[in-house]
Amino acid sequence: MRTPLTSASDRNRAMPLSIDERRDRIGTALATLDREQRRLELLGLETPLARCHEERRYWSFLRAIHNVAAGEPEAGHGVAA
Repeated sequence: MRTPLTSASDRNRAMPLSIDERRDRIGTALATLDREQRRLELLGLETPLARCHEERRYWSFLRAIHNVAAGEPEAGHGVAA
């Protein structure tokens, strides 16, 4: 397994048991990856930037799954009021 881009996005860390704690962990991972993406863009590092994009897709997918499990609609798919 590759070295994680950020400590918060380390896939080898155990996920918390509660859905709320998992969602917090996923949010933290995405926030750190967002910062890392901006840093890599400023440095012009294309290969690490592509890897960061791949990690963001993984964590975004996890967020979507956990939002559905928590009963929240996916972004852009809510019911109009």
